Amino acid sequence: MKTNESEDDTNNENTVPKAGSVLYGVEDVPSLPLCLLFGVQQVIQCLDGPLAMSFILSGLLCASGQADVTYTLLSINMFMAGLATILQSMFGVRLGVIQASSFSFVAPIIAMMTLDKWSCPNLDTDKESTGLNTTKLKMDEDEIWKIRMREIQGNLILASITQIVLGCTGLIGFLLRFTGPLTIAPTITLIGISLTGSLIELCKPHWGISFMTMCLTLTFGLYIGKLKPPLPAWSKKEHCHVVRFPVFQVFTILLSVGVSWLICYILTVTEVFPNDPEKPSFITRTDARIEVLNTAPWFYWPYPFQFGMPTFSAAGYVGFLAATIASIIESVGDYHAAARIGGVPPPPPHAINRGVAVEGFSSIVSGMIGAGHGTTTYSGIIGAIGITKVASRAVFITAGFILVICGVVGKFGAFLTLIPNPVIGGAAIVPVSMVIAVGISTLKFIDLESTRNLTIFGTSIFLGLMIPQYINDPENVNVIDTGNEELDQVIKVLLGTSMFVGGFIGCLLDNTVSGTDKERGILSWRKRNVTTFEASGRDASLSMYEYPYVTKYFRRLWVCSYIPVSPTFDKGMNVTCCRDCCRPKTERYNVSREANLNQFAFDNTGSFAQSTSLDVKL
Repeated sequence: MKTNESEDDTNNENTVPKAGSVLYGVEDVPSLPLCLLFGVQQVIQCLDGPLAMSFILSGLLCASGQADVTYTLLSINMFMAGLATILQSMFGVRLGVIQASSFSFVAPIIAMMTLDKWSCPNLDTDKESTGLNTTKLKMDEDEIWKIRMREIQGNLILASITQIVLGCTGLIGFLLRFTGPLTIAPTITLIGISLTGSLIELCKPHWGISFMTMCLTLTFGLYIGKLKPPLPAWSKKEHCHVVRFPVFQVFTILLSVGVSWLICYILTVTEVFPNDPEKPSFITRTDARIEVLNTAPWFYWPYPFQFGMPTFSAAGYVGFLAATIASIIESVGDYHAAARIGGVPPPPPHAINRGVAVEGFSSIVSGMIGAGHGTTTYSGIIGAIGITKVASRAVFITAGFILVICGVVGKFGAFLTLIPNPVIGGAAIVPVSMVIAVGISTLKFIDLESTRNLTIFGTSIFLGLMIPQYINDPENVNVIDTGNEELDQVIKVLLGTSMFVGGFIGCLLDNTVSGTDKERGILSWRKRNVTTFEASGRDASLSMYEYPYVTKYFRRLWVCSYIPVSPTFDKGMNVTCCRDCCRPKTERYNVSREANLNQFAFDNTGSFAQSTSLDVKL
């Protein structure tokens, strides 16, 4: 366990870790105490996602002032993150990954909530005009956000059923053949930009605290991130000793939130922040929601349809389907990143198909219990594997059980709601900025000196900002009028979602405007993935992606080789490029069956393993 600086430097130069570069491989099982410690570490690193999503959703559901709604959503989010992680690690792609809330679903929710029927009412005005008593007003407040949640639940369930179909039929490879860097770049970039409004709502009560939290995040992650302070450790071989660990880099968000929260507590105790609830900066006090902690139940068990039966709409389904496709692209890239960093062979087609299908199933459960969003793989946790050297599947399953326990213990969720809104907003600024930067960085695959490429990207970004801004303007509420209300809502949600508009225009132009594969970035994309495949160990066993004990029974049934989610599936699809027909015949068909399978797994589903991650953390 002693550090070796020269060896660390050598390892840092290798972009793809070799097999055996981790201390605990995917199939290794650490001792129970280490499993618990490693699991807690993974949980701490992923808490900021469910926390931020809970605050964002409560605002979009017209419940920003109701702390009990926020801690309820947080409990559901943590419970769902744990359940999805367990299912994915055991039955899905079977790699060490954390599944949690996907921010790609925020954009369609924002677009859907801008419709006239979902605009937030003014309860203060209603109370003065109708004389509602406190009990009646509370019932109205609950119904206001619950009716919106039911609409989100229904459309999420429908979109997730589509995701299961894509995974179980293997159609994901066919769909991804039409996506290239010029489709991915504007899609991810606009996802980050669309979150600016939600962050403004969190930060505006006290911009000073928000910027202080942001500066702390930048300091811990960039300025002193590489520092490795000495920490006490223990191992069976060396017993008590000292190790150097990049604690600032690994716990960037946690440290920035903790320090800012402590400062807010000091300013609350010293009465620097006002006591008047009518003042905007009152929410910055750490005791602004203290009654929520006192009244929250010790235990909270999420159950299906607790907010009522879900409702459905064509507009909401289409918007959530676009977010689901973006989440799929993100996750399949993260699967390959997890394999590379864990030093194991990239996942074969059947593992990719299972991973997508299990994510769809988890998102259905998420919709049933009212989480308000689908699940996706957290890329920040995958990157931490390269630092902690722990890729064990058992550790991530342990982390999943810890998250489930945290979600069930209601006091824990209520305690986290005491974090002031400006602290949450400030801590989210850098990760959301990274989403935008990661989207733009995808352009490294294309020829940036090509007028064609620059025109396509610029047009996609510009129209992705302009059209939704026009559609969502309250003055243009009746600009879409086809004579059919449902069709009007579908068009409004689609054209009001920046992610869809930019991604659709980029995909359309990239696949219709003439250009070579090299110019479009297809060749460099393929070359990078081939290098990754060779570096990961081509001859390594793929048995780790199979189910133990039962795979031998699948092999006895020849029909299982045709089922895309079966461990014995071997009928891959060669969908390396949507313009394959334009290539010379010898180049198109001079590929072995094994190469076809590998290209399906790596040229398409494994594309942009590092570049398409949406939930990016420092």
